Amino acid sequence: MKSKAGGSGLTSEATGGGGGSSSSPSPPPSPRRQSGVTRCRRRVRPAKDSSESRRLVAVIMARRSLRYFFLLPVVYISGLLMCVGPFSALIGHTPLPGSRYRSHEIFHNLLHHIETDNSSVIELASVWKYKRKLREQKPCPNLTALHREHFVSPGLNGFLIVEANGGLNQQRSAICNAVAVAGLLNAILVIPQFEFHNVWKDPSEFGDVYDEDHFISTLDGYVKVVKELPEALMERHNYNMSNITNIKVQAWSPVSYYLGVVSPILQKEGVIRIAPFANRLAMSVPPHIQFLRCLTNYKALRFSFSISALANKLVYRMIEKSSRTDGKYIAVHLRFEEDMVAFSCCVYDGGEAEKLEMDSVREKGWKGKFKRKDRIILPDLNRVEGKCPLTPLEVGMMLRGMGFDSNTSIYIASGKIYHAERYLAPLMKMFPYLYTKESLATSDELAPFMGYSSQLAALDYTVCLSSEVFVTTQGGNFPHFLMGHRRFLYGGHAKTIIPDKRKLVVLLDDLSISWRAFKDQMEDMLSESDRKGIMVPRVRKINRKTSVYTYPLPECRCLQQSLANQIDNNNDVLYNYNGTKA
Repeated sequence: MKSKAGGSGLTSEATGGGGGSSSSPSPPPSPRRQSGVTRCRRRVRPAKDSSESRRLVAVIMARRSLRYFFLLPVVYISGLLMCVGPFSALIGHTPLPGSRYRSHEIFHNLLHHIETDNSSVIELASVWKYKRKLREQKPCPNLTALHREHFVSPGLNGFLIVEANGGLNQQRSAICNAVAVAGLLNAILVIPQFEFHNVWKDPSEFGDVYDEDHFISTLDGYVKVVKELPEALMERHNYNMSNITNIKVQAWSPVSYYLGVVSPILQKEGVIRIAPFANRLAMSVPPHIQFLRCLTNYKALRFSFSISALANKLVYRMIEKSSRTDGKYIAVHLRFEEDMVAFSCCVYDGGEAEKLEMDSVREKGWKGKFKRKDRIILPDLNRVEGKCPLTPLEVGMMLRGMGFDSNTSIYIASGKIYHAERYLAPLMKMFPYLYTKESLATSDELAPFMGYSSQLAALDYTVCLSSEVFVTTQGGNFPHFLMGHRRFLYGGHAKTIIPDKRKLVVLLDDLSISWRAFKDQMEDMLSESDRKGIMVPRVRKINRKTSVYTYPLPECRCLQQSLANQIDNNNDVLYNYNGTKA
């Protein structure tokens, strides 16, 4: 099979031929004695040769200049590394602004001003000022017509089995893509399997996290979904899934690859596996296939009853505890967990004890990965580039600077916070009404979910989805899916604060900064998050580069409009989104 650009799981072999340098030997030198005609001809050549030589020299010089042009950024970066790297102490360079963690010193310097500042308090109900301007758009097609045109007889070509890997939202991405691929191949989708990973250590299956029956019924008429393979196919493969043909698909493979390479195999075999299956489909797909992603993500994937029941309780408890702000609260996705801090290779204020502890965590979790000779660890540069997880203290200072006061309730979506006794205490000073799923639920309520990371993440996801303000601090699948889901639910606005960490670390490295100056910068940062919250990427035909899960509009607009109309007539429809009723 020939590999296709950008999508094939096969590698093409290098072939000989034109374009490369020849390996044949150079011709032998001419003899010294030559005829007069030859000498005469050689006398008239220099002018031509000289011209060619000048052109050759010009080309060589141009190439050298181009080489130096590309070399300049390398020299610059090398110089930057020298400034912030291990040699900085030896050669006496001043550390780059923002390269050191001094947030705790800034906090102590400004604590009195923070506690006594009652000016410009912002109300949660009026945080988001930008409104999405609705342009005149084509009317949404009737879903019945969509059925007739693209999904007449789903599942004629065979069965598709996929193995979703990663955490909750990477699995969610895989599921949505699997439905899209099944629609593309006209295949019957077997309920996706979840890979057990040594990092996550979560044995949850699809039905533990999502409502299987709702998933199947919602997709009925678009993509046929079954819970298991027919007995005849299982018997043919000796009841062993590993005997089924597994196709290794490259990440972000285009539609052409699935139709040209995968589809013939499916039709021949009758059943195929694609494992692993994370990000194995390009974002640019035909509109009716993109619709399947929208339908799956925002309607078909409903959390299981056990998760939804507790998540529902947590949301209502947060609303009750936020009576000072009319039931509205902030949710923060805090990634200041031990493994995240270790993986980032960032340095905080724990001194030598912290360094030894982090070295031990890295060795335990990733073996010798961080000790390889080709791996250069530069904590200072990581911080300057905004790659370090924000501490609870930094999040608190940012939010107080934006104008949120101590009466604001905050929900923390996180695993176990690294050295919570040291890093969480300053946040609690600024925001005493601080809650987690552990503080909102009883131990008996949480007991069935302990150790199941994806199910615990689903609880956090639901509470964050229902918040008036969501704060992301470190990126990843969780905030990206959540921002997209919030855009889908809240009229196209993500209602999300995305900190400019490169700017923030510089401000929190300036020991002379005033509270007023810091507040001005934070208010600008909030305004920028407000503006970006309504952004819609330009999508021309099917040429999409951004994630439809983060930016669901415009492709998911018709589904959004359809469900919004249902919500107007029946508030219980919101249950379809996240397991919580409106």
